[in-house]
Amino acid sequence: MSSPIRGWGLVPGLLPPGARNLITDVPGVTVGHWTLQNARHNTGLTVIVPRPGLYDDPCTAACCVINGYGKTCGLVQVEELGRLETPIALTNTLNVGLVADALVQYTLDTASAPVRSVNPVVGECNDATLNTIAERVMGYDQLQAALAAAGPDFAQGCVGAGAGMICHELKGGIGSASRLVEGYTVGVLALCNYGQLAELNILGRRPGTAIRAKLNEPPRPADRGSCMLILATDLPLSSRQLKRVVRRCAVGLARCGSYWGHGSGDIAIGFTTAAHWPRHADGLTMTEIVWNEDKLDAAFAAAAEAAEESVLNALAAAVPVTGPDGRVCRALCEFKEEVFP
Repeated sequence: MSSPIRGWGLVPGLLPPGARNLITDVPGVTVGHWTLQNARHNTGLTVIVPRPGLYDDPCTAACCVINGYGKTCGLVQVEELGRLETPIALTNTLNVGLVADALVQYTLDTASAPVRSVNPVVGECNDATLNTIAERVMGYDQLQAALAAAGPDFAQGCVGAGAGMICHELKGGIGSASRLVEGYTVGVLALCNYGQLAELNILGRRPGTAIRAKLNEPPRPADRGSCMLILATDLPLSSRQLKRVVRRCAVGLARCGSYWGHGSGDIAIGFTTAAHWPRHADGLTMTEIVWNEDKLDAAFAAAAEAAEESVLNALAAAVPVTGPDGRVCRALCEFKEEVFP
């Protein structure tokens, strides 16, 4: 089971996790990273692939803007049509356009029929503190590398899009977790780059004051940054139902100490692999099986728990990172005695 925070003896939530405790416990879902770390850069790209051939066989999808200080691509069409037709890519703020273009080219290269329109979905957080972001090092080759690396097992912490992220004033990054619900799976992947140390809450522990005393630096004046949350499931949900589930990812953020400040872009995107929507279907009607609306509470709880553990895993898996200006961003792993007083 892949859970850094559980390796510390902390067990978030009540529901059982999947076999890996990753978003890839949802059958068919894969995740890949491309990471660049050198004297000038701590950055990268992470891709979440719901299933092969997605353009020809889109997934049901939904999104929820918790706080809209973000620069995502593709959410307008997801909101309107309730479909996802490309992998979801995560990167830094200034590379959204370049990665969206790469996703378009990837679709042109892999779709089985001529492509006249495609809706690339890209999420972002800003890694400019630890990365020379203006050099915009992302593109088609980097996307291809992340896609080639995609699989059911993947690293957490300072990898991929998470390489240069900061969470609760400590090193953030990529985290993931899953929960089982009535024989189905709900998984979350979080890109964590938000929050104040004073607000950090780790299963009821508030280590911020003790950690601050050792950091020897002033506190961040506001909750700013971003958190991208990607939810995957194989529950048979309509787009409207899925939006209700995706919205509960915000509960997990709140449990960890986020209040979605003015300058924080907190956005959740979800998809279910249960339904198939062949692009070239000819019939006038299509049949969809959906979950009993009155039985959604367990899925809500699963989304909240998986989002919370994803954030905690991002923090627990991260290590200290040095930025281009020589600043060292400290990591939670250096302060275990403050977490376990």
